[in-house]
Amino acid sequence: MNSFIGILGVGALLLATGGVIGATRPSQFSLRWLLVSAGLVLLIDFLLTRGYGLLPNLIPLGERNWQGMILALAATLAVASTPAFGWRASYLTPVQAPGSVKPALLVSALYMGFFLALALVFPNEPSTTENLAFQMTMPGLMEEAFYRGVLLLALGRAFTGRVTLLGVDWSWGAILSCALFGLAHAFGFSRGGFSFDPLTMALTAMPSLIAVWIVLRTRSILLPIVLHNFGNTIMNLL
Repeated sequence: MNSFIGILGVGALLLATGGVIGATRPSQFSLRWLLVSAGLVLLIDFLLTRGYGLLPNLIPLGERNWQGMILALAATLAVASTPAFGWRASYLTPVQAPGSVKPALLVSALYMGFFLALALVFPNEPSTTENLAFQMTMPGLMEEAFYRGVLLLALGRAFTGRVTLLGVDWSWGAILSCALFGLAHAFGFSRGGFSFDPLTMALTAMPSLIAVWIVLRTRSILLPIVLHNFGNTIMNLL
């Protein structure tokens, strides 16, 4: 129940913030796509949590949430397969935009350096084989396909205004996708109240801005998947 209330809080924040932004630019705002975005967030959370514990665990591989991740990834790919989205429009393609690889690799090096520094500053206990296998695969595949794929597309359609910065066209949707990724890790509900961890928010939302830049520049989630799994893995190796 706590997880359900927590995601309802995230959805309410998205709708409230998005509504305010949309009200200031009504000609560049689609309420329908904002509602679609909120619905996607609720759907993915439902699957990640195995229906908040209502669905049986059919993939008991260990301590990690393999089944939730696989269900959420499958749903993300299914959404991307619909005519309203499309795999290429959702950035679910390995094809890189012409002239984007070199600058994207330079930015990727910064991303990797950031997580290497975090791993050195915040060392972890030795990781299990299962955890390493999980970190090297599932978080990058599922979270990038959703947050930097279909959700980025949906929010980009909710807020059609664009501002060119650092060589890519930013929208309020791109910023909100990063905020939602941060809130997924930093915002929750427990002991009768909502909680928020600013440090966790910063350490997740800020790197996601880099990942969004790479996606908008390359038109592909390929590099962000690799970088995401690198970041998670290095944090468990050092």
